[in-house]
Amino acid sequence: MNRNHRSLLVAIATAGALSLTLGTAGATASHSQGSSAKATKPTVVLVHGAWADGSTWAQVTQQLQKAGYTVDVPPNTLRGVNTDSQNLNAYLKTIKGPIVLVGHSYGGMVITNAANGLSNVKALVYVDAFIPDKGDTVNKLSAAKPGSALAVKDPTTVFNAVPIPGGNGNVDLYVKPSLFPKDFVAGYDSAKSNVLAASQRPLAAGALSEPSGAPAWKNIPSWAVIGTGDKVIPPAGQQDMTKRAGSHVTTIDAPHLSMVTDPDQVTKVITTASSDS
Repeated sequence: MNRNHRSLLVAIATAGALSLTLGTAGATASHSQGSSAKATKPTVVLVHGAWADGSTWAQVTQQLQKAGYTVDVPPNTLRGVNTDSQNLNAYLKTIKGPIVLVGHSYGGMVITNAANGLSNVKALVYVDAFIPDKGDTVNKLSAAKPGSALAVKDPTTVFNAVPIPGGNGNVDLYVKPSLFPKDFVAGYDSAKSNVLAASQRPLAAGALSEPSGAPAWKNIPSWAVIGTGDKVIPPAGQQDMTKRAGSHVTTIDAPHLSMVTDPDQVTKVITTASSDS
């Protein structure tokens, strides 16, 4: 390689390094400015439940973002209470600053365990959700009060089961599409309800009998939204769980997926938890 060629390569490399440095500095400054602008508001993390995905939080997410909140909607893996909680805990550890952690339905099991040990989680919000104590299971809490459409003697009347490859007998459970609209979103637009039924994500059956660990609500203040028309987790059972946890309760006329049917009221509770915690 001659001297001129070598000098050209050195110049190109130097320019590239300088460009990368300046670009990184600009990105860092931009991120820092964005963080400062939102320093007064916590990050809201929304956790979906079983037989759902993050899209069920779409309207709440939009309203919170419009109000100036940073909103994260990480996927709930729906593999089991311990696995799902560990995955969420790892995600939460990447967030700087205060967090308001919100869980719907089975997501309540997950946030109750995932928030342990995280001092920046300032509030827990349960939306039509399980609020477990140590040792509680989804099966136990579902059947604690009569009225759950999913707590039946013969689960084959409610669920379609699909074997999990390599799952040692564990199966994925899907709610029968014909039951989903009336049990999860009764009174909601039928066409949209059918879309939710068709796009549901399955829950591993083993999650239903997996015990919860030490509850974070013993150390973190909690809020709860209870839909009086909930046919998945009976409202009476939810009331008992909120009393045990000392939650601030808001009762609304809504089905199980209240953040879909009544996003305004759910958003209001989340913002209240944000300002009061």
